[in-house]
Amino acid sequence: MAAKLRKGDKVVVLTGKDKGKTGEIVAVDPKAGKAVVDGVNIAIRHTRQSQSAQGGRLPKALPIDLSNLAIVDANGKPTRVGFRMEGDKKVRFAKTTGDVIDA
Repeated sequence: MAAKLRKGDKVVVLTGKDKGKTGEIVAVDPKAGKAVVDGVNIAIRHTRQSQSAQGGRLPKALPIDLSNLAIVDANGKPTRVGFRMEGDKKVRFAKTTGDVIDA
């Protein structure tokens, strides 16, 4: 099945403690159905000091479920993603505006 959300997409969080926040997808794990979004679902990780890195309490973005994310359309509103054929190429488009997402 084709990926509706990909790395680099601008998304908004639909549910949870970060509801309404927007960010860019940094990484996607399609097998687990999760994505890491920049600035969303931040947790504090305690790390031990090593020769190469300073220890302490470091913020880390944890994965969030893909079902809790929606892509942001040209108007800045959350929208669903559809697929259509343009010529011989399959492209993603925003359901609300009809605009092609893959530019």
